[in-house]
Amino acid sequence: MSTAVEEKDAHSETTKERIRVRGEELLAKVRQLIHEGNTRRIIVIGDDGTTLLEIPLTAGIVGTVMAPALVAIGAIAALATNYTLLVEARNPKPQGSPPATP
Repeated sequence: MSTAVEEKDAHSETTKERIRVRGEELLAKVRQLIHEGNTRRIIVIGDDGTTLLEIPLTAGIVGTVMAPALVAIGAIAALATNYTLLVEARNPKPQGSPPATP
């Protein structure tokens, strides 16, 4: 059960997305987001609105650097049933827009 709400800011290069996940889906979803490669930051928020973990992702992050964060996420997933992931990602750049017609 994951649901997503996307917020786009026309003036910035990032998209913020809120994804609701159950505890057992948390680690798999975070791994998927990291693997996608365009994610800049992931914030894990508990049911009560408390920020439990914030993971800044920069270009060049490798698996060994992410291992401690993934262990922490696994431990957090065991504590409660529902979480919200606030995902900040780079907006894809438009690939060639059609020319304007007069």
